[in-house]
Amino acid sequence: MGHWIFNQDHEVFRGSIRRFVEKEIVPFIEGWEKAGEIPRFIVQRTGDLGFLGAKFPEKYGGSGGTFIDDAIVVEEFARCGSGGVATALMATTSIAVTPISRFGSEDQKQRYLKPVIEGRMTGALGITEPEAGSDVASLRTVARREGDEYVISGSKMFITNGANADFFCVAAKTDMTIGYKGISLFIVDTKTPGFSVGRRLKKLGWRASDTAELFLDNVRIPVANRIGEENMGFYYVMQNFQWERIVMALSSVTMADSALAAAMKYSGERSQFGHPIQNFQVLRHKMVDMAVDIEKARNLTYWSLYLYQEGKECTTETTMAKSLAGEMVRRVTDATLQIFGGAGYMMEYPVQRYWRDARIMSIGGGTTQIMNEILVKQLGIVETR
Repeated sequence: MGHWIFNQDHEVFRGSIRRFVEKEIVPFIEGWEKAGEIPRFIVQRTGDLGFLGAKFPEKYGGSGGTFIDDAIVVEEFARCGSGGVATALMATTSIAVTPISRFGSEDQKQRYLKPVIEGRMTGALGITEPEAGSDVASLRTVARREGDEYVISGSKMFITNGANADFFCVAAKTDMTIGYKGISLFIVDTKTPGFSVGRRLKKLGWRASDTAELFLDNVRIPVANRIGEENMGFYYVMQNFQWERIVMALSSVTMADSALAAAMKYSGERSQFGHPIQNFQVLRHKMVDMAVDIEKARNLTYWSLYLYQEGKECTTETTMAKSLAGEMVRRVTDATLQIFGGAGYMMEYPVQRYWRDARIMSIGGGTTQIMNEILVKQLGIVETR
């Protein structure tokens, strides 16, 4: 279905990305899934084509477009059929480099944002720790200032792009006495002494996206590598969460679209009792329910995208969209696997990957339960006694 949020120029842009994905990504997905990462040259190629800079200023090599343009990139990468590939391509521009683009110095933008847009560098956001996930106030990584340097010590866990990134935007406590208000963000180059990558983590899904644990042992960085003001890191991260949730919702909807298309195609080809299985009313109605489920999530997601692009307060809408789409894609991919039956359980069919990749969508970027807690506050639902 079309949507009023996109115009003709958007659709032309979409077509160019889709052709690239179909020709230069889809044929190689299985190999990248087995390797546990995507090759560096495909990131470079994506940058050369201008797809990584859709929402960034031309000054830094971007296209000077809007968040709607970038949403098209997110959707078309997600349409490749591998959540891991899509995440590996988009994690740097959607998550890691955003604090630099919004709050970083001109020098930081030239050193990191520009080469990221060109596809010459990749980055990662280092927030989650073994004892701190959604509870950011519990971070134990510490940054101690010594003259013109900060000395950072701590560890990070479940970091997307963690094994291969060139730099990390790391959250660390600069004031241990004031909880989340004492967090700052820092750029740490991977070649800095004291920085090391620990285990490469094996995952249920998103297998083409590398994930790792990180260690910082008295890592010394210049004060110039602090992003924005000291003790403002929490607020910088929170501002990017709205866009991250929209990205997760867009990816969930697109992934569900692919699953439904696979279910419809397979049900028309697979015969039982002398008829294609799509002739059975129970399966036809199941696929209708899947389509309706997808459209509900799509329209709420596009509405939140529109509000975000217009600069309007949309915490409620983006949180709802992320929560709804993350749960929806689980239902749709599970129903697809059920329609495929035993074949869906075999690794040779891509629907098993849709099902595995979908599971993270209600966890990453804030669990559904965290989304609901945010919505309780946004809607003014108060606890009564």
